[in-house]
Amino acid sequence: MLILIQEVVLRYVFGRPTNWAHETTVFLCAISFVYGGLLCTARDRHIRVVLVYDLLPPAARRVADILISAICGLSSGAFAWAAWQMVKRSAWRPDGSFHLETSGSAWNPAYPGVLKVLLMVALAIMALQFAILTVNYARGHKGAR
Repeated sequence: MLILIQEVVLRYVFGRPTNWAHETTVFLCAISFVYGGLLCTARDRHIRVVLVYDLLPPAARRVADILISAICGLSSGAFAWAAWQMVKRSAWRPDGSFHLETSGSAWNPAYPGVLKVLLMVALAIMALQFAILTVNYARGHKGAR
């Protein structure tokens, strides 16, 4: 928010906008979403259709928790693999040298490459978190709720 306020003041008061504020703000928002997913998973607060879930008896909720966690874990793992495919293309040049993808703007930061790496890592961690939740629910332990 401070970056955007600064940009508004610089642009409309001084007539001197920056060339980095928009990209930095988008990058920071994207990181917030990525880590928000990790936090929700760690706290077992991911999305459920509570209208149906709350109507289930405890035994059916346990089965639903196991299935939900397993499906989310498989999905997160598949998305982590897909993210790895993006990272391979955005972090290495055809000659094999390491170079993170840049934005292509006048400032040209490596935000796209960094974000793809962070997304891949976060999805892999989420897959592991969901695997742990699946095992805990299967053992009859409550999640982090």
